[in-house]
Amino acid sequence: MRYSHLRFPILLSILAAVVTLAMKSGAYWLTGSVGLLSDAMESVVNLMAALTAFFSLWFASRPVDESHTYGHEKIEYFSSGLEGTLIVVAAFSIGYYAVRRLIHPERLEALGLGTAIALAASGVNFAVACVLLRVGRKHRSIVLEADGQHLMTDVWTSVAVVAGLALVTVTGWEVLDPVIALLVAANILWMAWGLLRRSFDGLMDHALPAEEQALMRAAIEKTLVAGVTYHALRTRQAGARRFADFHLLVPGRWSVQKAHDLTGRVEEAVRNALPGIEVQVHIEPIEEEASWNDSDLLPLEKKDRQTLEQSR
Repeated sequence: MRYSHLRFPILLSILAAVVTLAMKSGAYWLTGSVGLLSDAMESVVNLMAALTAFFSLWFASRPVDESHTYGHEKIEYFSSGLEGTLIVVAAFSIGYYAVRRLIHPERLEALGLGTAIALAASGVNFAVACVLLRVGRKHRSIVLEADGQHLMTDVWTSVAVVAGLALVTVTGWEVLDPVIALLVAANILWMAWGLLRRSFDGLMDHALPAEEQALMRAAIEKTLVAGVTYHALRTRQAGARRFADFHLLVPGRWSVQKAHDLTGRVEEAVRNALPGIEVQVHIEPIEEEASWNDSDLLPLEKKDRQTLEQSR
């Protein structure tokens, strides 16, 4: 079943979220630190995000149907966007508690034990984040990458909180605790912005990165024969799947079989350059004027070629 190999990392993320939530909540209960409270609240977001990721991977693995002929992979962008939204909510909640603590200071207790627990929790998150990022990049899963980036940010958040509490212990300036919490909230908001932007790009059928498009064009051009060209190359990504289509302009006198054979070689070259990509080619007669005016992409391609020639 598609995506079944991605379930273990997500289940590991869910388990880590439960464990670290319990550890950080205990650290907050011991110390009363709003910095540790902010860290614990981020673990709540981690748990919600991991559960959402598990559901989205299950849904994305469903086969195509009459209503979703391109599959269900785009739900990964919804999952990433939801995670970003949850992080925004967590950031504002942390900010609220931090401001309240600035206005109404409270004495901190048992900082040594509390920070030790927080550091242990961050160690758990670091290990799981490394697994998620490695598997996510290998399989091009935005869900796993988003969850891994989130956990890695949580690790740095915990380190910052612990460092701040160490300063509180040394200096006795307890005001540093809510100030650190506010900085944590700002950092979390920045991470949320990155997730939301990536989700928006995916839902809007954002083109593949320029490096991948360059590999694709090189593969196509290497395979073409004299008297043949191409244009109107379009690319997009849905979850872990990549798609491309373009027009192949061949002599009108060619037989269907000859055009088909060349198309097969071009598609194979593209798939070798970008494994797993789905390619669709539209054949057109190169002599026909209409073949050179059949896509809104042509003015953009012409502009790009002119820019490239001017830069040489």
